[in-house]
Amino acid sequence: MSAPIALATAAVARDVDEDLPPLLRAAHDAGIEAVAVDWDDASTDWSTFERVVIRSTWDYTQRLEEFMAWTDHVASVSRLVNPASVVAWNCDKRYLAALGAAGLPVVPSWFVGPGDSASIPAGVPEGEIVVKPTVSAGSRDTARYRWAQREQAEAHVRRLVGGGRTAMVQPYEPTVDRDGETALLYFGGALSHAIRKGPLLRPDAAPTRALFAEEHITAVEPVPEQLAVGEQVLDALVALDPFAGSTPDYVRVDLVERADGGFAILELELIEPSIFTATAHGAAERFVDAVLR
Repeated sequence: MSAPIALATAAVARDVDEDLPPLLRAAHDAGIEAVAVDWDDASTDWSTFERVVIRSTWDYTQRLEEFMAWTDHVASVSRLVNPASVVAWNCDKRYLAALGAAGLPVVPSWFVGPGDSASIPAGVPEGEIVVKPTVSAGSRDTARYRWAQREQAEAHVRRLVGGGRTAMVQPYEPTVDRDGETALLYFGGALSHAIRKGPLLRPDAAPTRALFAEEHITAVEPVPEQLAVGEQVLDALVALDPFAGSTPDYVRVDLVERADGGFAILELELIEPSIFTATAHGAAERFVDAVLR
């Protein structure tokens, strides 16, 4: 066996991270000593690991300052995957503005932070909208509103901003109700597989406060137009400062179809994405081969 590798998780995620057992099995079968470790376990000496791969640290958004300090510490004593600079960039969804500025197709997004007028920003098109915090995961504190519910949407914005957070407002793409979202999974810069998520945000549903919203996941064969956007993402990331000219070891690109045609980036998952190994034969082995080696 090679030097040990840590798969960083969280106590609240260990029993619900369906990717963790197959990844550990695939690592063992490949002759790699890998163990799951809670990221906030104060007794862990992270310098004993050859590398630390962030897998299911799904409570980090509620403890962001502590988590970012942890990434910096681990990066100083071991190899952190993905790197701390990538984590810092990806943890706040305002990165979508950087992707848009780089010419990538992104879902239009407006941001409202502390000190701004806590209302629906000018320019948001009439129709259904989504309000969410820019630092969030698993659809927590995210809700969908009809245009006639603008007062409720603005109250949601005020709650987020009043709590010191930044709110993001986006139009809700109606194609999601029909087709859901498509996620492209890249390991080591190569496409591994793709999945489709069913619609998550129901009309009139309150924002979830659970660790993550329940998802309906199926395997899907991506169409060429989706793959083209995925390649655009990989090409664009290496040119951005946090990536230092390198493609991240793992990238999940979440796409939605636009009502006017084409596909837009809903978000990138570069920190602790579910990778849905059960939906694609050999996905766990491909992850191990590309990331853990």
